[in-house]
Amino acid sequence: MQLFLCGDVMTGRGLDQVLPVPSNPVLHEDHLQSARDYVRLAEQAHGPIPRSAGPTYIWGVALDELDRARPDVRIINLETAITRSNDYVPKGINYRMSPENASCLVAAGVDCCVLANNHVLDWGPAGLFDTLAVLERLQIKTAGVGHDLAEASAPAVFQRGDKGRALVFALATPTAGTPGSWAATRNKAGVNFLPDLTPTSASRVADHIVRMRRPRDVVVVSIHWGPNWGDDIPAAQRQFAHALIDDADVSIVHGHSSHHAKAIEVYRNRLILYGCGDFLNDYEGIAGHEQFRSDLRLMYFAGVNPANGELSALEIAPLQAHRFSLAYPSRKDVEWLGETLDRNSRRLGTGVRPELGGRLALSWSSASKPGQ
Repeated sequence: MQLFLCGDVMTGRGLDQVLPVPSNPVLHEDHLQSARDYVRLAEQAHGPIPRSAGPTYIWGVALDELDRARPDVRIINLETAITRSNDYVPKGINYRMSPENASCLVAAGVDCCVLANNHVLDWGPAGLFDTLAVLERLQIKTAGVGHDLAEASAPAVFQRGDKGRALVFALATPTAGTPGSWAATRNKAGVNFLPDLTPTSASRVADHIVRMRRPRDVVVVSIHWGPNWGDDIPAAQRQFAHALIDDADVSIVHGHSSHHAKAIEVYRNRLILYGCGDFLNDYEGIAGHEQFRSDLRLMYFAGVNPANGELSALEIAPLQAHRFSLAYPSRKDVEWLGETLDRNSRRLGTGVRPELGGRLALSWSSASKPGQ
């Protein structure tokens, strides 16, 4: 089974404004008061951006890569409420796109929107309910939020014929800015909130997965964790990811929140993506943290053997943000990205090598043992 994964997809604010039916552009931020200001900044940096762009526009050449790879399940972390609610939460930054523009998700064939993150409730419970209703109407499954804790903690389930099932669980942590007040309970809608990465919490999550899974299931645990910037991989994240693999036979730990790609680990032949980086956003023209090259965006295509849940291959397709769309980067940029990922990942026992067509591939030793 092959799965496509990526990091944060922020189709709100500036991106929403260039799609056919934008929502109210009014913002409640300290520095900018209109979502159209983000369009203006991007145009100052890279040139004109079309208005009323079709739903495929923001994906650019990512659609070519998806057509080439034809993954069995397409998973994104959607960090945008789909709503026209004006009931904003005073938290500094609030993302929303109009329900009419959500067709852009269908244009990319998205199967699963992970919603356990720090933006899904930016526009209150009404915005959350709108988001769930729109995605249900579009027949896109969700993970990590719900009308109560049982729904928020349940996996999105995908049956793929003789390849078996894929289960996607999702959790959000306070280290990525998710408020504890957003946690779903038995009687309240919200996110599947993970208060910490302690062994006790890891055991609780693993036990839940074990109760839900069947033999031959490919299990993905998607976690919104950690700060936006920095290459450091906290020991607590590694220990938590390892525990999920040891105790619940998880195939992929899909980490996100970092605005740039972070190191990759293979533990017991299971994939750990500690930070996938941003995939779609309106950050062009915003200065700061240039050394991390957050303009480079990654598509992760993970092959998993359903017979044993082990990783068979990981191909990475590098792209670059340009005029609110995705383009192919230069050879020099691909080389920089490959060298950076290789250097950071080698500390965890994996390597990244160049492949034909401007893509990258992961290498690892299948002899990795628990504790390494």
